Parts: sequence; structure tokens; C-alpha cells
Amino acid sequence: MSYQYRLLDDELDELFPHLAAIAIEGAKGVGKTAMARQRVATILDLADPNQRRSVADNYDLVTQVRPPVLIDEWQLEPSVWDRIRRAVDDDNTGGRFLLTGSAGVGPAVRIHSGAGRIVSLRLRPMSLVERGIAQPTVSLRAMLAAEQPDIEGTTDVNVPDYAEEIVRSGFPGIRGLPTAARSAQLEGYIARIIERELPENDVLVRRPAALKRWMAAYAAATATDAAYSTILDAATPGESEKPARQTVSSYREHLTRLYVLDSVEAWIPTFSPLTRLTRTPKHHLVDPALAARLVGVGIDGLLRGEGQRVTTVAATSTWLGALFESLVVQSVRVYAQAAHATIGHLRTHNTNHDIDIIVESDDRRVVAIEVKVSGTVSDHDVRHLNWLHSQLGDRVVDRICITTGPYAYRRRDGVAVVPFALLGP
Repeated sequence: MSYQYRLLDDELDELFPHLAAIAIEGAKGVGKTAMARQRVATILDLADPNQRRSVADNYDLVTQVRPPVLIDEWQLEPSVWDRIRRAVDDDNTGGRFLLTGSAGVGPAVRIHSGAGRIVSLRLRPMSLVERGIAQPTVSLRAMLAAEQPDIEGTTDVNVPDYAEEIVRSGFPGIRGLPTAARSAQLEGYIARIIERELPENDVLVRRPAALKRWMAAYAAATATDAAYSTILDAATPGESEKPARQTVSSYREHLTRLYVLDSVEAWIPTFSPLTRLTRTPKHHLVDPALAARLVGVGIDGLLRGEGQRVTTVAATSTWLGALFESLVVQSVRVYAQAAHATIGHLRTHNTNHDIDIIVESDDRRVVAIEVKVSGTVSDHDVRHLNWLHSQLGDRVVDRICITTGPYAYRRRDGVAVVPFALLGP
């Protein structure tokens, strides 16, 4: 199967010739190994017991084989990280090591920081642009630079198409499968996380069924900032003996380290007049297809409004709306990373103002984004965007309302209305 280009390829091609070691990190199945394989002469696969034993018996092996060398699933032999760190100290010639791993760093995994030696890059599931759904006409990078005043373009991509993309997944090895096989793979992915990935990372799962119920409740809270106590109650209805808070916190921490949970942190701007903003993250899984599978809803169910939600005051009104927002978040993260920007969300304590996505560049320029699973946009839909612009002025370089409609245009108040399929990096 031929390799499919990813946006991160550009960043990797720019950096790797000049950096001795780069770690490509992300959830299992996002395409890290395929990306790294394009650039190396030697592969040490630590998921292979024989190769893992060879490396464990002689950590110097990573410096003795022909470079560039890929150390795949490095976290299975954590001391490899320190050996490469020392190798970079000895020789920082660019293009020597690529590491790939599907577990983030916890206190028991990486003793020494790789700062200044090993640069980490995050790979997420495929964005809508990488899936080839449509040719984008609006660039997030250009908007951050205040260089795209003209908003135009049309698309035939509609609500059923977006619903299909939600359940098809952004995992390269899953999205092309027939419906039944894809469902089986997603179910197997969830089971693998619980039964294999967590234990491999020294996490004891005493009650696998209870953990899966908690994950389903978390999925049902997608695109909300529901309290973790609310999620636990939804996972254990009618049960007087609930898992201990420490146990649930441990699961949450480790699922985040495995990149399965991918929440959007609250945006707290520096040097601004905004006060009384919440600091609660909005809940998202790494791929909305996993959320749909955990809750047990397919394309038809999404379009009919099926799917049990964890309801909160600030919850997105429909299950399709929540997963559509998660799909948008997944892609915007990728586009923002390509533009060297970060994302967050904004909500005031009194919930008077709520903005789904805040994209902020390293020079504090802001693009504010609202997501609507609708083809039309009213003044009411953009009121929070306009409020933020009134508060921060020129620091908000653009405002976008993402829709499921056919046309991209700019409203008289300056808000860009952009069909999701037409937004690109």
C-alpha cells in the first residue's frame, strides 16, 4: 500500500536534516511508523520480541546500525531514550534518529528530559484535507497572518457526508474498510487499549468492563466540559459502590498519555481584559469514530439524532452536533500545528459567552471559530465571536463560523462563513 502524504511530513522534512533526533508521537494507528519509514535506512522494531531483546542486551546497538535509524515503539524499552539522548550529546549531526511511540511520557517512563536533544512532534488522525474530501479554498495559516480577506468557494459536501466521515475514522488503516470490518476494527482498537496498551504501560486494569463503561460515558460527554463526577455517575448508574476517584483519575491520566483522550484546554489569554473565564477542558477522544463506536451509533443514527449524551448546561444540543464539532477540532488541531499555533476553547463562568475553538499563534494573534452543524448562519450564531472581537480588538485577526453549507463568504460584520470542507491549513 502506497504511503499517503500527511501535513506533518512538511514539518518533518524541514526539521530532520538539521536535528539529530525527533520523536513522532501519537495514538496507536495514526500512521507514525509509516511516516518514519520513508526517511530511514535501519528499523529497530521494539514490538518485535527478538529485536527488543537485542536492543535490551546492547543499548549501543542504536548507534551501531546504519543511520538514519528508526526506533519503533521506543517506550517498550524506555532506557533507549536516554541512550539516544547521550548519543546526541556526543554527535548532534542532523538526521540520525527517529523514534515513534504510542505512549506519552510519565514519571516512570522517561528519567531524563530530551529537551535540547530530542524534539517531539505530534501526529493525529487524518484531517479532512488529508482525507481528500474536497479542495480547500480558505487557509487557516493565511487567516492567522491576516492575509485572506477574500472568503469564497463552493462545495457539494453535505451533512450525510460529514456524518460518514465521523464514523469512517481518521485512522489510515481503518477508514478504507467496509462498514462491518471498520466497526470490528474500532471495537478491537478499544479492546486493545484496555487489555494490552494499558498493561504494557504498567497500568493494572482490575475491572476492564468498568473502564470501558467509563470510556463510553466520556465519549457521551464529547464537546462538553461535563464534570468528571458527572461522567462517573453516567458510567455507573444506580451503583452505590463506584470506582475510587483515585482509580478513575489514574485511568484518565494514562488514557491521555496513550493519546486516546485529547481534550481541548481552556484558553486563558495573557495581557487581556477578559476575566472570569473557566479553566475546565472540553472533552474529546482522539477520533470521533471511537466516540461513536463507544456510544453505539452509526451514520443513520447520527442523522436521526440517536445516541445517549451526558447532558450539561453547556452541552452541544445534538449528538451529531457534538461529534461534528469533534471532527472539526481534530482537523483544526492539525492545521494549527502546521501554522505553529495552538488551540483552546473559551467559556465565561456565567456561560454568557462560549467559543468552540480559539487558535492562537506564537505572536498571540487569534482566530476565533464557532462550529454549527447547519447550512445557514444568523446574527445569533456569531454573537460570541463578535463579543470577543469587541473585547480584544485587532488581536482577533479573524472570526470563522464553520458550517455544513455549500458556500464560503464573508458577512457584513466581518465574520467568515466557511463550509468545513473548504477550510484548510
